[in-house]
Amino acid sequence: MNILKTSGRAALSAALLISILQPHSGMAQATMSDHMSTMPGMEMPATETMSHGKSMNGMSGMDHGDMPMQGMPNMQEKPVSPASDMSDMKMDDMPQMDMSGMQGGKAPPDARDPDAYAEGLSKEPMPGMDMADDQSFGRLLVNELEYTNSNSAHGQNLDMEAWYGGDLNKVWFKAEGERRNGTLEDARTEVLWDQNIATYWSSQLGLRHDNGNGESKNWLAIGVQGLAPYWFETEATAYVGSGGSLAARLGARYELLFTQRLILEPKIETNLYSKNDADRGIGSGLSDISVGLRLRYEINRQFAPYIGVSWNRKYGNTADYAREAGEDVHDTELVAGVRMWF
Repeated sequence: MNILKTSGRAALSAALLISILQPHSGMAQATMSDHMSTMPGMEMPATETMSHGKSMNGMSGMDHGDMPMQGMPNMQEKPVSPASDMSDMKMDDMPQMDMSGMQGGKAPPDARDPDAYAEGLSKEPMPGMDMADDQSFGRLLVNELEYTNSNSAHGQNLDMEAWYGGDLNKVWFKAEGERRNGTLEDARTEVLWDQNIATYWSSQLGLRHDNGNGESKNWLAIGVQGLAPYWFETEATAYVGSGGSLAARLGARYELLFTQRLILEPKIETNLYSKNDADRGIGSGLSDISVGLRLRYEINRQFAPYIGVSWNRKYGNTADYAREAGEDVHDTELVAGVRMWF
C-alpha cells in the first residue's frame, strides 16, 4: 500500500509539471486526464446518461420543462375574472361586528357634567376666532377739521367719512363743507353702498346732496375708490343730476412719512360740471382745483394735529361767477387743524 501511495503521488506531481510546461490548456487537460486514468483508484468513470436521455456534457442545454416537479406544490393560480369586484359581495358574506357592547343612547343620570370643569364657560364659538371677513367693522374718520385764514376771508373746513360693514360690502358716508365769514358756502353729503371689486379697490353707488349757496340739489353717484400704485389714495365719482346735468369729482392724496409719527400729506381735488348753475356759482367744464399740503404729528394713531397750506383756483364760467360776486378767483389759505378717527 505504501508503494502504491508513493507511486500515485509521483504520478500526480508529474502531471502537474506537464500542465505547467504545456502551452495550450486543452492539451494540459488531456494529458492530465490520461495520467489520472492511469493512477490506481483514480479512474474516471464513463460518461453516464442521465434520466430522460440527457448526458452530463449536455446539461447547459437542458430543458427544465421536462424535469418532474415531484414534491413541489402546484403553483397554478385560479384565473380571476376582470368583472369581479366588491359589488359582487353580499352583506351576508361580510363578517359581522358585535355592536352590543358599544355605548349609546342617553347618558346615565350619574354621568359627569361636561361643563363642570369649564369655569362657567358654556359650549359656544370662541370669541375672536371667527374669520375677519365674516365680521362687521365701523369707523369714523375726520380727515380735516381745521381753521383757515386768507387775505380775503377766514373760516372752517370739514372733510370726514364713516363706514360700517364687512370686507366685501359696507355702507359709506362722506361729508365735506366750507364755511367763510360765518356763512356756509358749500356742503356735500353722500351716502354710498361700497362693494369690493378688486384688491384695494371698491365700487360705490348711492346719493349725493348739495346745499349751501343757492338751491339744494340731489345727484345719483357712481364711482370707484381705492389705493392706486405707489400708495395713492384715489377716488373718482360721476354724478347724474336732475335735468340731465352731469358732474365728476376726482381726488387723490398721499402720505410721506418722515418718521412713524411726523407725516406730510399732499392732496389734490377737482370738480367738473356739464351745465351752468348760476344760483350756486358753478359753471360748465372744469370748475375748480384745490391743492393742499398738510404736515401732521400723530400723538397717537387716533389723534394728530397739523398745520398746512392750501391753494384754490376757479376756472371758466365758475371764475366769471366769482368775479361778478366780488370774490377772488384764486386764493392761498393757511390752515391748522386736527385729524382723528374713532
